[in-house]
Amino acid sequence: MIKRKGSYPLQRREKMRDGDGAVTVESHLTPAEMYDKGRLFAKLIFDPGSSIGYHVHEGEMEAFYILSGVAEYNDNGNTVTLQPGDTALTPSREGHSIRSVGHEQLVVLALIVIK
Repeated sequence: MIKRKGSYPLQRREKMRDGDGAVTVESHLTPAEMYDKGRLFAKLIFDPGSSIGYHVHEGEMEAFYILSGVAEYNDNGNTVTLQPGDTALTPSREGHSIRSVGHEQLVVLALIVIK
């Protein structure tokens, strides 16, 4: 199966997990295509200043790979800056948030795998 650029479903989500602004979710795979072992494989596009609010994952892990832009990332209360090429991993029972900082969009590849 091949999926082409421009064919992915887009969803614009306001105040995602009680965050600020809007994030566009470009879904690349469905849970069924991941044999129901994954909940999300998507490109997340953050407007400048937009964020996903702090939340804890239960029974799943989430990984973020920064494609472009700069992120302020809260890793269980420890705030760090992420740049293109960086990966952040949030295991089950841990929490995180992410915010676009700077003047350009933040673009992140996101994967959620079910335990």
